[in-house]
Amino acid sequence: MKFDRWTGAARAALAVSLMWLAGCTTYVQTQVTAFSDWSGTDAARTYAFARAPEQQNSIEQTTYEVLVANELSKYAFRQVPEASAHYRVELAYSIRGDVMTVRQPLYYDPWPMYGPYGRPYWGPWGAWGPYGPWGPASYGYVDQSYPIFIHALQIRMTDQSTGREVYKVTAMNSGGESSLIRAMPYLVQSALADFPLGNGTVRTVKIPLDNAGGGGNEAPATVGANEQMVPPSGGATASKPVQ
Repeated sequence: MKFDRWTGAARAALAVSLMWLAGCTTYVQTQVTAFSDWSGTDAARTYAFARAPEQQNSIEQTTYEVLVANELSKYAFRQVPEASAHYRVELAYSIRGDVMTVRQPLYYDPWPMYGPYGRPYWGPWGAWGPYGPWGPASYGYVDQSYPIFIHALQIRMTDQSTGREVYKVTAMNSGGESSLIRAMPYLVQSALADFPLGNGTVRTVKIPLDNAGGGGNEAPATVGANEQMVPPSGGATASKPVQ
């Protein structure tokens, strides 16, 4: 099920603060927003996935359900036939392309190259080289545009007997990754970290970047007051979320 309730402000915020560009970071940063009316117990944590008509018989949907099921199992959830499930779990996901424009300075070198050995007296690391006090100077700016992709996942839980929504969490990140399947493991793990979050929680989750779609072995990153560092195992280093 696709959802595209996007606003210009949300896209701009993601582009600036949640960049995931190859070579720029070793962590994937995901913005998570949760709404909760959760009062369930471990004994009642049985669920079945509910699919929209366009999700029926979808291999892509099945792939994402497996990822979500693996995360839910860490919190004592058991997947059962729909008739005996206490909760219905619905997934919505989307990927959208956008363009980010960055203004960058242009430079000129007041000491051009000359001589058989380049700058014999003004080497690149000398006092008069490009990194010294009289090095290249800015003479203008140029706008460079880069493609970015905004990935989103929403997980919605409802009480099957009453139809009451008990938990809804949305995870969003952005960057140069054009494949939703490669972004999905990070979205799922970020969305369900520390389940259940308090109602109205907004925070940033940071997961080590790994080419296989899992966590890497890097040392934990520094987290801010509204950030959470989640290691590959799915456990989280405690930090204060914004609620």
